Amino acid sequence: MNQVLVVEDETVIRTALRRLLERHDYQVSEAGTVKESLEKYDMDDFDVIISDLRLPGAPGTDLIKATSTPVLIMTSYSSIRSAIDSMKMGAVDYIAKPFEHNEIIETVAKIIREHAIKEPVEKSANDEEEAPVHGMIGSCPQMLELFRRIRKVAQTNSTVLINGESGTGKELVARAIHRLSSRQNQEMISVNCAAIPENLIESELFGHEKGAFTGATATRTGLVEAANSSTLFLDEIGELPLEAQARLLRVLQENEIRKVGSVQSKKVDVRLVVATHRDLKQLVEDGQFREDLYYRINVMTLLIPPLRDRGNDILKLADAILQRTCRRLKTPMLLFSEGASRAIADYSWPGNVRELENAIERAVVLAETPKIGEDLLAIDNDDPEAEVETVGFDPATRAAKPVEELSLEDYFQRFVLEHQDSMNETQLAKKLGISRKCLWERRQRFGIPRKKKTAS
Repeated sequence: MNQVLVVEDETVIRTALRRLLERHDYQVSEAGTVKESLEKYDMDDFDVIISDLRLPGAPGTDLIKATSTPVLIMTSYSSIRSAIDSMKMGAVDYIAKPFEHNEIIETVAKIIREHAIKEPVEKSANDEEEAPVHGMIGSCPQMLELFRRIRKVAQTNSTVLINGESGTGKELVARAIHRLSSRQNQEMISVNCAAIPENLIESELFGHEKGAFTGATATRTGLVEAANSSTLFLDEIGELPLEAQARLLRVLQENEIRKVGSVQSKKVDVRLVVATHRDLKQLVEDGQFREDLYYRINVMTLLIPPLRDRGNDILKLADAILQRTCRRLKTPMLLFSEGASRAIADYSWPGNVRELENAIERAVVLAETPKIGEDLLAIDNDDPEAEVETVGFDPATRAAKPVEELSLEDYFQRFVLEHQDSMNETQLAKKLGISRKCLWERRQRFGIPRKKKTAS
């Protein structure tokens, strides 16, 4: 039987949650504060912890630091921003009060199910001396899956397509695949297809014979041939001209190259790894990329998640980059201020890790105190200010039903019926911690009409 700890100072909500969970075969323990939880229980004994965000004394997020058990945070509707912040601190998910019975049960079941799958994956990743991608830090599910697939594809000779936004570390992944492969003793050849002029790219990749074109004063070995018995990494392959695409297709199909101006072909043994930030399928539809080449390179696809989708990895990565930058620039070790950490976690980082590295290097150069302030990062956060937390349920409300039998829906209905004479819709919604729209929707669902104003 799965063990659940409910941490909530409101007796009504705590009791209702316990009874609800017990009806679905969970074994439930209760506490009213973080301090009581830590004193009474071993946090690691539970499969999931459900905690209110605002509690007397320490906030519910303090439980995240005290255990590896997943923590589900409850918060009022008007403080969703705070809930998102709690997820950045490590909460597995959040749920807004008041919530439906099915919603909480489905969320708990999902957390337990996913944690059971994630645990062995994390264990296997931790068993390695280091992450497979040198210099890449990540412990979120997407990155753990990426690391797992890197290890797997590295053992094959299959062509690999790495897809990810600019600045996510596509070349780092390519180098990891090469380093873990049987070709690791040979130097990997890297080519940025977007950096070579279109009229020279075929010559650069496939080489040319003396006199093949104006300026070809000597025979030249191309980069594909130079990668023989090794790995060839083609970055931004979506920028490759169509003629060069046809030549590359021949390499993949026949394992041979023909230099520009030559009539003879030469066999090569090259493992191809390509990367792009563009949608190659759309380029095929637009006639800018060969369909046959697309299917040849799309054998194994690795997707690197953007930094904004990596949760807690952002702050871990920022700390690691800060330490590395301080060592490289030979400055005293610095720390981020609380405001700087919050700004880093809140920013969307459209330039991904590259943008983060540049922002941190600039801050280190300009820093005049041991702590880096938000202003030195020079990032523009346009997020609105977080709204003030309001209590989801009024502890002073007394229900006709005994507390032991009161469900969350019952409590919502009772509160509205008892207070709608003395409060307007805005006040009711604020006290319940929900929006006016949500209040209206729940009125409709529970059949609670609004009180008509009497003519004076």
